[in-house]
Amino acid sequence: MNIILLSGGSGKRLWPLSNDIRSKQFIKIFHKPGTENEYESMVQRMYRMIREVDPEAKITVATAKSQVSAIHNQLGEDVGISVEPCRKDTFPAIALATAYLHDVKGVDENEAVVVCPVDPLVNEDYFRALEKLWELAKDGTANLSLMGIDPTYPSEKYGYILPETKEFISKVSGFKEKPDADTAEKYIRAGGLWNGGVFAYKISYVLERAKELIGFSDYPNLYQKYDSLEKISFDYAVVEHETDIAVMRFAGEWKDLGTWNTLAEAMEENAVGDVRFDKTCENVHAINELDVPILAMGLKDVVISVSPEGILVSDKHQSSYMKPFVDAIHQPVMFAEKSWGSYRVLDAGENSLTVKVTLLPGHKMNYHSHERRDEVWTVIEGMGKTFIDGNVRDVKSGDIISMPAGCKHMVMAETKLQIIEVQIGKEISVSDKMKYECPLM
Repeated sequence: MNIILLSGGSGKRLWPLSNDIRSKQFIKIFHKPGTENEYESMVQRMYRMIREVDPEAKITVATAKSQVSAIHNQLGEDVGISVEPCRKDTFPAIALATAYLHDVKGVDENEAVVVCPVDPLVNEDYFRALEKLWELAKDGTANLSLMGIDPTYPSEKYGYILPETKEFISKVSGFKEKPDADTAEKYIRAGGLWNGGVFAYKISYVLERAKELIGFSDYPNLYQKYDSLEKISFDYAVVEHETDIAVMRFAGEWKDLGTWNTLAEAMEENAVGDVRFDKTCENVHAINELDVPILAMGLKDVVISVSPEGILVSDKHQSSYMKPFVDAIHQPVMFAEKSWGSYRVLDAGENSLTVKVTLLPGHKMNYHSHERRDEVWTVIEGMGKTFIDGNVRDVKSGDIISMPAGCKHMVMAETKLQIIEVQIGKEISVSDKMKYECPLM
């Protein structure tokens, strides 16, 4: 089975745990099976469960360039990734990923592909349903096969698929956009299904439609012109103009974890991290990513979230309306997971920046220099090697390394390596970085 997981978007609705690099699918809130105190994220959970249902599944993650390092960090270096040069909507992303499978990975144009979001809360029956959907596309049941979610209430947040019949698999008579609650109730009585954004098709179908609508020759050509493409969803561009569509009903658990309220409902326990509640707290959920304790007393129906990005204390219902407040907050990203490890900003002064860097064993930074700042590294844990202006040095816990502006430098971890990096300069910016090939590697 070929699967494209859509992992785009930025993090506004789940601030402060999410940001432009770390979207909601990277937040670790689910207990990792077989462990006591380890957690996994939505993308890790989705990837693991696909592998459990179909160990041979070929998984490709379609994502923005800014999230590639986080995906490598959480899923490993071997995961297939279709990288968007810039953020667009689902139609360009699906077209690019489909061209990537055909032109780069050599997947035959008659092969079937399932496309689904990476971030709903689902169980094993969902992945069994994905297999059935893939088989529908493989057998040529229709040009497009969709999964329709059996509604549990008349939601105003989702679009609706209207099947011709109430059978398990039906042709589609039409689509409706997000309605009011009364209209949604009418759709449900008529057999309407939530549109969960899950599609299946043969590669040739989407390639032909995309070439008609966009006009490109192959994957490199599409990648090159990607920033000029219109932002448009797959539903608007393709689905709503297709007459040969089948929908398959899905009645299992499916939740869109788009707000703190819905995310709290999905948490397997009330607290992640160092959190203490008194006996009077009711329906309070908290996630704490800092190494300081949280004490909650006398609270009801509240969510608490603490990270290097900020602190949120909110009534659960009211948390759905946080976006304009978060949009008004402007600060650099304070925490990010990278393919080589992670970094966390500890202090940001007028002419300095202090960062805690964690490198995973066998990983390294790029060989680089800065023109407008000096750096000082203090190794606080582990062992590794530094490469400074072509010279190699073994380093261990307690060592201090100084690098003036213009100095070419890099560090490689032999064990898990933690460094406190102090940047000193009048203009500290991510743009002040020149990369080089390391002559000793």
